[in-house]
Amino acid sequence: MQRTRENQSVGELLGDLYRGVSQVISLEIELAKTEIGQKASRVGKNVGLLAAGGAIAYAGFLALLAAIIAALATFTYTWLAALIVALIVLAIGGVLVMSGLKTLQQESVAPQRTLDTLKEDKEWMTDQTR
Repeated sequence: MQRTRENQSVGELLGDLYRGVSQVISLEIELAKTEIGQKASRVGKNVGLLAAGGAIAYAGFLALLAAIIAALATFTYTWLAALIVALIVLAIGGVLVMSGLKTLQQESVAPQRTLDTLKEDKEWMTDQTR
């Protein structure tokens, strides 16, 4: 014979509450792990963009230094040609790095959905104990 909630003792009700809270906490931990994993993946991608931007800026510096400096040196001083090329390559690299940093700064690492559901769970538990 199954007992209804009205017929359960206080101890049984507290046991049910404990099991329910334990299950909710376990689910919240799983949600937090999933959410943090997703955010870490996005942050890793943006770090990759930063690294790629730096590598491209360096490769561009080397290539442009060899080709464009030689071409500009026919019209101006060699040192001025090198300075012009360096400024252009640094600007391109700077744009790539700033783009990656901007994206990283906008990414919140906190598991927001988990925090929201924890607040809801706290409110629910508070209501249940009243």
